[in-house]
Amino acid sequence: MKKLLTGNEAFAYGAYLAGVQLAAAYPGTPSTEIVKNCATYDTIFAEWSPNEKVSLDVATGAAYAGRRALCAMKHVGMNVAADSLFSASYTGVKGGLVIINADDPGMHSSQNEQDNRNYAKFARVPMLEPADSEEAKNFVGIALEMSEQYDTPVIIRTTTRLSHSRTLVEMDDSKRVIPSAETPAYERNIPKYVMVPANARRRHPVVEERLQKLAALAETIEINKIEPGDDEIGIITSGVIYQYAKEVFPTATILKLGMVWPLPKQMILDFAKRVKKLVIIEELDPIFEDFIRLLGLPCVGKEVYPIEGEFNPSLIREVSYKAGLLKEQPPTVSTADIELPIRPPMLCPGCGHRGLFYALKRLDATVFGDIGCYTLGASPPLAAMHTTTCMGAGFGVVHGVDKMGVTDRTVGLLGDSTFFHSGIHPMIDILYNSGTSTLVITDNRTTAMTGHQDNPGSGKTLLGEPAERMDIETVVRGLGAKRVDVVNPYEVDQVMKVVKEGIESGEPSVVIARYPCVLQTKEKHPVPTVDTETCNNCGTCLKIGCPPIVKGENHVAIDNILCNGCGLCVTVCPFNAIKKPEEQ
Repeated sequence: MKKLLTGNEAFAYGAYLAGVQLAAAYPGTPSTEIVKNCATYDTIFAEWSPNEKVSLDVATGAAYAGRRALCAMKHVGMNVAADSLFSASYTGVKGGLVIINADDPGMHSSQNEQDNRNYAKFARVPMLEPADSEEAKNFVGIALEMSEQYDTPVIIRTTTRLSHSRTLVEMDDSKRVIPSAETPAYERNIPKYVMVPANARRRHPVVEERLQKLAALAETIEINKIEPGDDEIGIITSGVIYQYAKEVFPTATILKLGMVWPLPKQMILDFAKRVKKLVIIEELDPIFEDFIRLLGLPCVGKEVYPIEGEFNPSLIREVSYKAGLLKEQPPTVSTADIELPIRPPMLCPGCGHRGLFYALKRLDATVFGDIGCYTLGASPPLAAMHTTTCMGAGFGVVHGVDKMGVTDRTVGLLGDSTFFHSGIHPMIDILYNSGTSTLVITDNRTTAMTGHQDNPGSGKTLLGEPAERMDIETVVRGLGAKRVDVVNPYEVDQVMKVVKEGIESGEPSVVIARYPCVLQTKEKHPVPTVDTETCNNCGTCLKIGCPPIVKGENHVAIDNILCNGCGLCVTVCPFNAIKKPEEQ
């Protein structure tokens, strides 16, 4: 039986078939659904970890115990987990360990555009890259077998397009690997697993020897294959880009690489001999191209195909034609001459973050933030966040700014999930190093931006089981913070008062803006009404950037369908022209 699955669903099914017993991740688009789907199989223990490093350590522990394990993360998550990756490369594993890394070409939901094939090369571990969902399923098993045979973590690279696109997958549970029911005894091996310098020095030659063996494997492994065609052009490619290359160059000879590191040197040399022109089509960095040029082979690569942005067949066709690689001019695609209004992303109607940012805007605070729904507070008309780089940076950056004596009203801001991910340590830094920063934690009891996953503060695990809820106020006070306030972000005046007092106190202060995500609670209150006689169209209510509020010719109006009745517009209206239903 065949079924349409996304790449992420196929990865999870492949893990189930391959006998994976533990899957761990921190949610991050485009990787989130991998471990979420692993949790649907009762043979896999699945968890949301506080961050990517913890998730990799947990998966590594399961592999040390002799069981097959999976860890998933988006590309920037690998930056967080890198310390653990490099150490696991040296120690090796006992059971199979596969790390699924989701790159995001085009930055659909990311702060940068990095090519994590570089990590495989840097950490000296093998990397595979499937081209469709069927391969995504199969490559998990291949990676785990490789991991166990060569005593190494194995990375599988996916991209947004593969993770979220659906292709046919063969569903056959009869092929499932059944793990042993016996509880394994831990194998104590100090020289292998204790990475003090003396042991690590002995492990490095082992890693280099392993890499040579993997390079030999790359020459013969079935997922690296030549698809013969017209030898005028030979294309070397991998992943989803293989699908695009096949579409644009249907008659070309193609070397499809399923194992993208280490690369098959002799296979590439032999392939180059059989074709007249060698073309390298790869998304983002010139990993293949640099390797091939070092072999002394002339090729067409990044001088034609962009080094940034997500590829698609139209782009490949257009640049290939301009470079003379295609004889026929690409067809002109006609589009309807319609000017659509620009609709930037914005906070949901009734979102508690809106009142908080409105208060910070009125305080004219300089806000140092990070990644999450609240990043939308940087967009007009709120325009109340002034830096966003990476998770946890809001607290660390504001401390550095404050230590330089900046006279602005400065605030560091992050969310509840981010606090557990990477916000605790910069808070410790501030408290330890006599900081004075005001820190705001937006606690909506979920990991909202990536799809409402649970976190240590939500009181529930990925498997739906009740869990000890980590109370942020208790944690913060336990770290040593003395000035801690919990506020309702809808109470704008109170938020302003508490934040202002914290800034002016000259000591570290923490403000927890607590209100559950409205998409989870699905709260719907009576919709406020506009007194058209009183409203003078001053525009104050428009400054909160709430989608249901629409400016008319003489007064504003509220869309009853979109509005959830939070009442923030009632609070901010200076003329009492917007009224709660009970005030009518």
